[in-house]
Formats: sequence, structure tokens, C-alpha cells
Amino acid sequence: MIDRKEVLSNLVVGDIFHATSANHSRLICLVTAMTDTAIHARTMTTQFPLTVDRQTGNGEVKGVVATVPCTIDSVTPLPVDIHNIMLGLDRKSRLERNEEREKLTQDEIRALLFLDAHYESNQLPPI
Repeated sequence: MIDRKEVLSNLVVGDIFHATSANHSRLICLVTAMTDTAIHARTMTTQFPLTVDRQTGNGEVKGVVATVPCTIDSVTPLPVDIHNIMLGLDRKSRLERNEEREKLTQDEIRALLFLDAHYESNQLPPI
């Protein structure tokens, strides 16, 4: 059986994980910092910050209007090509201000469509 605490403790800056919020939003997140007790990350498409307990995977995502509870439910690595596409999408979401260049590319659409099935079939055990 997978040890949830051990898997979460293996995350490092630059890793991508999946979380689900209390309002059932699916969050694709990039680890930005680690402490002994917390994982700091941001959502890759909306750039919202979140902080998650390193032992349980429970945390909060800070949206525009409210802070919403969330839980990490998968940390399974993405295939290298999808991982790289998602890093590019994160960068574009964070920096791009030209509406025409903000549009999703075919590769970005392919990557986003891949994520649901990938993370759904690679869930962490419940808390």
C-alpha cells in the first residue's frame, strides 16, 4: 500500500501534482517551495497560490474571492512531453499579456485533455 505521508514528502520544487478543492475544482499545481511542514505551490493555469500540509496533503487555495480547502489526490509524474507542455503553459499563464498569444495551442489542449484520465487512474489513498 502507498504511504501517503512518504509520497508527499518526496515532492520537490518543480514537481507537478493534482489536487481537488472543496468545490470540486481540479487543480494542476506546481511546487514552488517546501518547508518541513508545508508544500507551497500555485495552480498552473490560474496562478492561485496554495499551501498544503506535507503529511496529509490537506491545504487551502487562495482564490480571487475566497480561500477554499483542497486536498492533493495524485502526485504521479507526468510523461516528459506533457510535463514540459504544462511548464510552458504555466509560464504563459504567469507572464503573457497578449490575448492572441494567450490562446491555447494544440499541444496545450492535448496536455490538458490527458491530465484527467492520468490523475484519475493514479490516485493517492484517502486520508
